[in-house]
Amino acid sequence: MNIDKLLAPWQPHVEASGKPCRLADFDPKARPFSIGDKAQDKARVETLALELDMLQELFYADRRYKLLVVLQGIDAAGKDGTIRGVFGQLSPLGVDTIGWKVPSEEERAHDYLWRIHQKMPGAGQVMIFNRSHYEEVLVPVVNGWITPAQTHQRYRHINEFERLLVETGTVVLKFMLHISFEEQRVRLQERVDDPTKHWKFSLGDLEVRKQWPAYQQAYEALLGATSTAWAPWTVVPADSKTHRNLMIATIVRDTLRQLELRYPPSDPKLAGLKVK
Repeated sequence: MNIDKLLAPWQPHVEASGKPCRLADFDPKARPFSIGDKAQDKARVETLALELDMLQELFYADRRYKLLVVLQGIDAAGKDGTIRGVFGQLSPLGVDTIGWKVPSEEERAHDYLWRIHQKMPGAGQVMIFNRSHYEEVLVPVVNGWITPAQTHQRYRHINEFERLLVETGTVVLKFMLHISFEEQRVRLQERVDDPTKHWKFSLGDLEVRKQWPAYQQAYEALLGATSTAWAPWTVVPADSKTHRNLMIATIVRDTLRQLELRYPPSDPKLAGLKVK
């Protein structure tokens, strides 16, 4: 499987940075990483999860890198499901997840990236963002809380912030989970119908759903403005939960492989040592 060839249609072109991309060009029902059999795809996800666990242990031991995984998407796009399906089997050692909510009073007293920078992974660590700093160029934009000039200023801030991270050893993987309007309706209805999922549903979700066109436009703008050479976006067709997990797990696995991770040198004093 040629991953680069498969990925190319799903990564907004960085040379067009600043120009909105068209989400209509990305089919949320597509399954580019699938072999056509759902059962086999699920088996591949399980195999990838085990391999990721082994690679993550090596990543933690190596300590030359940090990994930030950004999961961004509209309500019900599958951020929680991705964390369970792709990263759920990772050892908790060196792995952390944070779900970003509305800023607290203390956080609002600082610049909007202040709280984000505090949660960056350390050496050998993996940090998974459920939503992210990109909320700051989505919600305020859709609701008209910031001007177009402020929006573009934030794009520049975010690009330079991510450049800082990459240049100091952080690998940044950004996934936009792309679902259709109809698939969101189905998933929100499932939350209403299943009492065990009521905690995931808010009546406010219905108001946000009414803003679907505005959010699609905001996503198109941010994808075009912040898919950089150092931290490109990958649009993940996510109407299929199995394919979503398969695609993301494959990309993360291949990224870790390309780092050529290694265990640190052994202490020479261990040669011939016998434990009594």
